[in-house]
Amino acid sequence: MIIIRKECFARAGLLGNPSDGYNGKTISVIARNFGAEVVLYEWECLDIVLAEDDRAHFQSIFDLARDVEFHGYYGGIRLIKATIKRFVEYCQSNRLKLHKRNFSIRYRTTVPRQVGLAGSSSIIGATLRCLMEYYHIEIPRQVQPSLVLSVEKEELGIEAGLQDRVIQVYEGLVYMDFSKALERTIRGFSCYNYEPLDLNLLPPLYIACHSVLSEPTEVFHDDLRSRFTCGEIKVVNAMNHLAKLAELGRDALLNHNFKGLGNLINENFDTRRSICNLPGWQVEMVETARRCGATAHFAGSGGAIVGTYTGEPMLERLCKELTAIGSNVQKLQVA
Repeated sequence: MIIIRKECFARAGLLGNPSDGYNGKTISVIARNFGAEVVLYEWECLDIVLAEDDRAHFQSIFDLARDVEFHGYYGGIRLIKATIKRFVEYCQSNRLKLHKRNFSIRYRTTVPRQVGLAGSSSIIGATLRCLMEYYHIEIPRQVQPSLVLSVEKEELGIEAGLQDRVIQVYEGLVYMDFSKALERTIRGFSCYNYEPLDLNLLPPLYIACHSVLSEPTEVFHDDLRSRFTCGEIKVVNAMNHLAKLAELGRDALLNHNFKGLGNLINENFDTRRSICNLPGWQVEMVETARRCGATAHFAGSGGAIVGTYTGEPMLERLCKELTAIGSNVQKLQVA
């Protein structure tokens, strides 16, 4: 029996986020500390196997309430179903023939939920990779991020940008320019300029996730989207500034300017804070890291932070201080 296993890792936005959803620019890095694995093998019928996050049996009503509070009402099943549907539609629209053999598919994930590390798109990305191999279908790399995004936005109504999906497809370290002037259509999907950068340009990075508190990504993005759409000047100007920070960050990386990069990372958070009413526990994570001498801003929508540090003593202090407020700290694994 042929067994197909595919992984798709979490990611950390270094600079520019969340301007990717507003024709901005970003720099993002893969986070191999966490990821989703999807396994697919031929089966007599199409079978999607329930995972731990798709629980339907509980010890009590209180157990159910706790599960919904932490995991929400949906696990990964809806993500896999939506990915399969969009894959079929993509193949049909591009006149790509699919064989008729069925399969069983299952997933597992180690990406912390609802802390902005792109856990949903990691499941979608791994599923898409399995489907491409099983059906011997090649989808251009520059198209895959937009296809994954369409699963979330068009099928499931999840507000998101392209940044997460680009870095999860390309991996490594990528500078992305989503300027409208660079937009081009490939096989019916919008694509932009994605520039892989050498991982050796990076300084030491850490990532920290809150171990108890979380917030759905759409809570942050939905409010920001509506304000931007209404033309709120403060938000529009902030998005332009965030894009500029990513541009300057690319220069800092290429010039090995770690201090300059760190200052930009801090400024990224300060800019976001100027336009958003952020939860106190999320702000506390950033401020605690900065008191340790590290730089810090959100790795995504909130609940996880990323930044630079200098030396093992600073990392040890980061671990101690952030653990004290309920956060887990790790060196960011990029390779």
